[in-house]
Amino acid sequence: MQLSRRALLKGAASLAMAGVPARVLAAAPPAEAITPELIAAARKEGKVSYYTSVDLAMAERIAKAFEARFPGITVRVERTGAERVFQRIGQEYSSRIFAVDVVNSSDAAHFIVWKRQRILAPYVPEDVAKHYAAEHKDADGEFAAFRLMLSVIGYNTNLVKREEAPQSHADLLDPKWKGKMVKAHPGYSGTIMTATQQLARDLGWSYLERLAQQNVMQVQSASDTPKKISLGERAIQADGNEYNLLLLKEQGQPVEPVYATEGTPLVVGPNGIFKNAPNPNAARLFQNWSFSAECQQLIIDVAALRSLHPLAKEKPGRKPLKEIKTLKEDAEAVEKQSDEIKKRYTQLFKV
Repeated sequence: MQLSRRALLKGAASLAMAGVPARVLAAAPPAEAITPELIAAARKEGKVSYYTSVDLAMAERIAKAFEARFPGITVRVERTGAERVFQRIGQEYSSRIFAVDVVNSSDAAHFIVWKRQRILAPYVPEDVAKHYAAEHKDADGEFAAFRLMLSVIGYNTNLVKREEAPQSHADLLDPKWKGKMVKAHPGYSGTIMTATQQLARDLGWSYLERLAQQNVMQVQSASDTPKKISLGERAIQADGNEYNLLLLKEQGQPVEPVYATEGTPLVVGPNGIFKNAPNPNAARLFQNWSFSAECQQLIIDVAALRSLHPLAKEKPGRKPLKEIKTLKEDAEAVEKQSDEIKKRYTQLFKV
């Protein structure tokens, strides 16, 4: 069953009956460090449940790194597309099922909804307080930006010459790419939901209407499009995760990212803890470690994600973020327009 944001918001009124207390929003609580006491309490719980939309292989590498850093605590990774993560948590909470400890979503609008529903737990990791800019953390301490992603154009270098590759979103409308592109869906992927809102805002729905006429292969996840062009099933990806594309390229696959001249959609993926987390101490430990320079460097080096931690260093050989023209993310607009975006997109691409 799929639920719209509107339906889930209507269900928010029943959350108090599900054991979720109301809270008057206030300033963020004091920052907390990783202490021996927190580690010991987390080990007594022995596990943490991590719902995420990051690519499964990457999520499991993050989980294994945490388990190696804190032996005795197992991370249970529940990975699916961001929109499915949102639906699942809404359904679980409506049924009084409290299974999730920590969540990471590539659709920052989800945290607006969860905060409004008062089901997130305020918690400020030490590194968030010390190093993160105000615009990258919630004023009430309920979430912060764990990862930064780009939704990029890409191409198979065996099928497309560098000098002939598209350099802009407008170039994707060239008739020569008809039937040669692959694209992900905003009804499944939070990255693509956010990117679609930015493209519709800045280039207009008329751009997406024309793109839909290009006989584009439609897949679900932003992680799928880089894999499709790597395999040669399509020559061009119209959108998709930069990090998957970079990893494939670094593995020697024939793929190349393109940062569109109009601007590349920028996507922020926050982390948050739930009030009814079944393993609250392990959840706080996992959240705190996730924002450490250690973990943030890991997601850059191993997962090819972007970080907002100023002490984390970009990997040599990758295009620095400061050199990329990006579009502006607007999570509040995504939250308001989500259902309309999915409806209109489905009508255009007939999926």
